[in-house]
Amino acid sequence: MQKENSIIVKDVTKDFKVFYDKGNSLKEKLLFKNRNKYENRHVLKGISFNVHKGEAIGLIGKNGCGKSTLLKLLSRIIYPNKGSIQIDGRVSSLIELGAGFHPDMSGRENIYTNASIFGLDRKEINNRLDDIIKFSELQDFLDNPVRTYSSGMYMRLAFSVAINVDADILLIDEILAVGDVSFQKKCFEKLKEIKAKGTTIVIVSHSLGQIEQICDRTIWIDNGLIKEEGIPKFVHENYLAAMEEKRLDNYVNDYNQKLSNDLEERPDFCDPNYVRTGNKFVEIIDVKLLNKNYEQSTIFKTGDKIIIKIFYKRNKDNIQGNFGVGINRDDGVYCYGTSTLIENDKMIDINEKGVVSMIIENNILLPAKYILDVAIHSYDEIAYDRIHHVMEFQVLPNKKDFGVSRIENIWYIDEIE
Repeated sequence: MQKENSIIVKDVTKDFKVFYDKGNSLKEKLLFKNRNKYENRHVLKGISFNVHKGEAIGLIGKNGCGKSTLLKLLSRIIYPNKGSIQIDGRVSSLIELGAGFHPDMSGRENIYTNASIFGLDRKEINNRLDDIIKFSELQDFLDNPVRTYSSGMYMRLAFSVAINVDADILLIDEILAVGDVSFQKKCFEKLKEIKAKGTTIVIVSHSLGQIEQICDRTIWIDNGLIKEEGIPKFVHENYLAAMEEKRLDNYVNDYNQKLSNDLEERPDFCDPNYVRTGNKFVEIIDVKLLNKNYEQSTIFKTGDKIIIKIFYKRNKDNIQGNFGVGINRDDGVYCYGTSTLIENDKMIDINEKGVVSMIIENNILLPAKYILDVAIHSYDEIAYDRIHHVMEFQVLPNKKDFGVSRIENIWYIDEIE
């Protein structure tokens, strides 16, 4: 093995036999042979990569792509059908919550059992016991059977043991998704500290933000193969864009009908997750997103022109309205909101039928999925028609910016004599 590498994975293939209805007893296997039918499922199809010593790697991909299988191969819980995996150093793993814990043993007893699995003798465990207990914050429950622990308490104890065995390589599978916010923050800080000391870290997670905080490199696994690897943020942008494009391509409406608060059928232009309120004095009858070529689209780039068209009809005579638009990121961040009253400082006379257009000449939103809200209000904010989550749209990268939105800027480089 090359001295600079902690892990070398070379052309690894892993298959599993998936039985349709496997007989458990010899009698069942003899009498019901059809139950023994199975298919060979190819989970990994020739994976190769290296992990340098002290490097933190994130593994991402959709469910079933082979991330957790790869982590189990690295921890030697299972072995590949073909290919080789070389590991240099002591491995500590957090692959399944409470793996290695005995439910009838106390937390203290499980610390000794679990740490011994990682290769520590009793003297080494005694030297680390106080640090493990202090980090877990389970002093009051340490002598209780772990079967009485919550999932968060399991995670605290498992994580506390794993990070205190002085491992050269730490493998983590989704475990940081469990636990309260303060303990998650404490875990992140500890992982950064461990990484700074030169420990190699491999994390499987669907939380891309976690990976970006900790990892130097991301490996995107798709259908058993490495789709892309590189700087986490840039790989994540391509991953999210691909997932969104696939979602849109395969989008099937599972709802034949969804009633809004006024029990009307869901309009064709509304997303299945929409919420609608209002007295319908003025009614929104269609909403369209257009690109610079005035073509309908739900995929844009940072810097693109976006046109929002709100079509309406009037159900009450002699009425004025205030048309509004709101944009939310799909993680709940409210990005922007405005209205015709804010922009024009006046109400709009409502025609029998009409369309109001909002033109965004230069979209400054950075890559993410966004949710569009539209509304028509009276001057005193009585809702004629308000639709939250009327549709979703995706913003793809144009330049390699960071943050929430792009701020136009100019750089000057001068030479000083």
